[in-house]
Amino acid sequence: MPATPQDTAPASRTPDGAWPRAIALIGPQGSGKSTLFDALLAAAGSPPPRRAEGRQRPMGTETRLGHCNFMNQPWALLDCPGSVEFVQEAAAALAIADLALVVCEPDPARAAALAPTFHALEAAGLPAMVFVNKTDSLGEGRIRDTIAALQAHSRRPLVLRQVPIRDGGTVTGYVDLVSTRAYRWRPGEASELIRIPDSILPREEEARAALAETLADHDDTLLEKVVEDTIPTPEDLYRPLHADVAAGRLDPVLIGAAERRHGVMRLWKALRHDTPAAEVTASRRGIAPEGEAIAQVFRTFHAGQGGKLSFARIWRGTLKDGATVNGARIGGITRYPAAEAARAGEAGPGEVVALGRLDPLPTGATLSPSGNVPTLPFPAPPAPVFAVAIATEDRKDDVRLSGALQRLAEEDPAVFVRHDAENGQILLAGQGEMHLGHAVARLAEAHGLRVTTAHPRIAFRETIRQAARHHARHRRQTGGHGQFADVTLEVSPRPRGEGFAFEDRIVGGAIPRKYIPAVGDAAEEASRKGPLGNPVVDIAVTLLDGAFHSVDSSDMAFATATRMAMQEALAKAEPVMLEPVDQVTVLVPQDSTAAAQRLLTGRRGQILGYAEKPDWPGWDEVQALVPEAELHDLIIELRSQTMGLGTYTRRFDHLAEARAR
Repeated sequence: MPATPQDTAPASRTPDGAWPRAIALIGPQGSGKSTLFDALLAAAGSPPPRRAEGRQRPMGTETRLGHCNFMNQPWALLDCPGSVEFVQEAAAALAIADLALVVCEPDPARAAALAPTFHALEAAGLPAMVFVNKTDSLGEGRIRDTIAALQAHSRRPLVLRQVPIRDGGTVTGYVDLVSTRAYRWRPGEASELIRIPDSILPREEEARAALAETLADHDDTLLEKVVEDTIPTPEDLYRPLHADVAAGRLDPVLIGAAERRHGVMRLWKALRHDTPAAEVTASRRGIAPEGEAIAQVFRTFHAGQGGKLSFARIWRGTLKDGATVNGARIGGITRYPAAEAARAGEAGPGEVVALGRLDPLPTGATLSPSGNVPTLPFPAPPAPVFAVAIATEDRKDDVRLSGALQRLAEEDPAVFVRHDAENGQILLAGQGEMHLGHAVARLAEAHGLRVTTAHPRIAFRETIRQAARHHARHRRQTGGHGQFADVTLEVSPRPRGEGFAFEDRIVGGAIPRKYIPAVGDAAEEASRKGPLGNPVVDIAVTLLDGAFHSVDSSDMAFATATRMAMQEALAKAEPVMLEPVDQVTVLVPQDSTAAAQRLLTGRRGQILGYAEKPDWPGWDEVQALVPEAELHDLIIELRSQTMGLGTYTRRFDHLAEARAR
């Protein structure tokens, strides 16, 4: 995705008519995913990618795209961010991928970090493989322990494809359980085919039998051989393995060390064999093989003078430069061989390309020449868990800020912008401190806007504890008609959430009926700023008595007298500050539940209870009521106490008297 495309790029369809397949690399931060991305490109004969689009944004915060050919078949690789703060980037890439390659470390203690990933893949029905990276650091650990730990968080069976070969405690190669061949890794060279060591034979036979039993669940031919205790051939295993992966019934597990290029070629061959074709994925997404061209935008980028780029996967038909989709004209098509931009005149099914200048079309849009095809599903952004108030350093930039924020939110749907009219703040909300830090940096980098950040102000309210009444008289003589109004008001508390109420108890015509509405409106207006400086809620105002002058009384005079009476009555009625309290649902691994409860109670939270999250074995949901003032940096501390795994959702529950921490 660089700034300066080459002149042209050849179509990526192979001579046999195969169209590109798309693989999304996803996994926790630190798993070596980007290293594997580079290694896969290198193994396919593509040079390491440069930084895309001339941007300064750090690696690991956005999806990288690279095209390559492996064994004469075209591929699009998408390297997704590993940080939980950029989860929407990964979700968008998964929406257009044929298969997810889940990358993890061999440490069983970190297996819980994959739970959200496995659940997302299962919910989407997306086929997946698992690559256990960094096996050169396995030490005395066992791959089977890692898989067992991962299996605790996946409803799909995880089946081991390879058994590691060790030499002096170091993993030096593997036995492929399907082909029954053994390989020794060699630095900088192709792996060496070797005889299966005698020491590994019992473990190889055990693991192969387990693989066969799992595959036999959906293959009657293999089931017969398993029942008859007949040794299956490689073809007996390849056939159901391919079908089960494509159907999302199981996830095969391969091993390697991307930094040393160990296991990368074997991984490529597994991907080539088992990744569903683009048309299979299109069918899974409900797209018929016939009809007009269909594509879906999964990422948007505003490239300065280069205009808007809409990265899209084409699911059917061919799109040409200059064609019209959804009423907008395509202003350029760009491919990314080895992550280097190259212009193209057209793009066909399966391709992942950038379409230029589709300004009206948002991320997630389904594209077609007619604009009338059914909308394809696209992941909704996660609810924000962190927010800051922003303001321009130079007030003359305020006019430009609105448009820049609109483009920022279009590039990253997980960034939410809200104007808080009551507190006079522009709020930027997202998935964490780093996420919003990059959003602020993007404003400076792409739009030349430097902004300051601050904590959002809390929408405090106030109410009263007791009833109070006050008499006020407004009299003014200025020559000609003067001003006269006399009112006696009582203010009293109402139950929480009842709001404002006005009652007229005037009898005997003490105040003419025509002035009563002015008193009610002025009383409600006066409640918008109480003695403590905040809007007053849940009060009843009663007009008890008053007086008027036949010449000098008016709506304005009665409004003025009412405001005077309200100011004094509220001050005498024991005003009290109210703060918003949210119902918070915290999601954490069960071994962090107690820590989460302590964190919430330390922030003046009231624990309502906790229970295991449905379909999330090993994870708990903790329910609590927490003052909004305590939630600003909750996500930061929650993640620090849960190895980055904890998260939460919130919704307003009620107002309560503010208490000191």
